[in-house]
Amino acid sequence: MIDHIAFNVRDLERSRRFYEKALAPIGYALGPSFPGWVGFARGGKTAFWLARRDPVGGSVHLAFVADSHKAVDAFHAAAIAAGGTDHGPPGLRLDYHPDYYGAFVLDPDGNNIEAVCHNPE
Repeated sequence: MIDHIAFNVRDLERSRRFYEKALAPIGYALGPSFPGWVGFARGGKTAFWLARRDPVGGSVHLAFVADSHKAVDAFHAAAIAAGGTDHGPPGLRLDYHPDYYGAFVLDPDGNNIEAVCHNPE
């Protein structure tokens, strides 16, 4: 479906620190970087990029797949500890479907970042 995505950010180092901590519980690690760019990889595939370039958005919603409810919980806690703003605590979202377990956090630029697990637990 989607091969990769890039977010424009105001402060690359601040965003790198935020995402490095927030995405670790769902299996993402710091990947390659280039001047003005930093990537995050899961399973050997770099699929998420940050770029210091304009215009900076702040209105994107991006949901990352998590393998378990525990991973969603850990994502939310790590993202808050890294300076994110709670935008919906971990829990079932029955309006979406019976097994939709997600958590939402606003990143340093105001983007709505989610971790979601579709597996029943």
